[in-house]
Amino acid sequence: MAAIAETTTAWAPRVRSILRIMTGLLFLQHGTTKYLGFPQSQMTGVDPTSLGGIAGMFELVGGVLMVIGLLTRPVAFLLSGQMAFAYWIAHGSQGFFPLLNGGELAALYCFVFLYFAFMGPGPWSVDVARCNA
Repeated sequence: MAAIAETTTAWAPRVRSILRIMTGLLFLQHGTTKYLGFPQSQMTGVDPTSLGGIAGMFELVGGVLMVIGLLTRPVAFLLSGQMAFAYWIAHGSQGFFPLLNGGELAALYCFVFLYFAFMGPGPWSVDVARCNA
């Protein structure tokens, strides 16, 4: 049992990096579909001055920064706020329960980004590389 605990403890920071990278990549798709048309979706070609267009810029730039782990804590804090705002604007008015109002993803992103704002990026990041240089 002790060996399992040691392995789990040793890998925890690395898994945090993997979670950050995958969250960033998934989030980045929302920005790339809006601004780069890839992948094609109903959000492709959004007006850049609309709420969706502004959100798309956060998704595009913030997603890239999360993937590489640069300025992770402040970016994650901003993205957490964006997702809280998105939840209440787009989903909260359609009912309380995220399962019923379609807001599960926004709520999950909100709290995952909040986690990174407090816990940091993990060892595989530009932030850590800059501190160790």
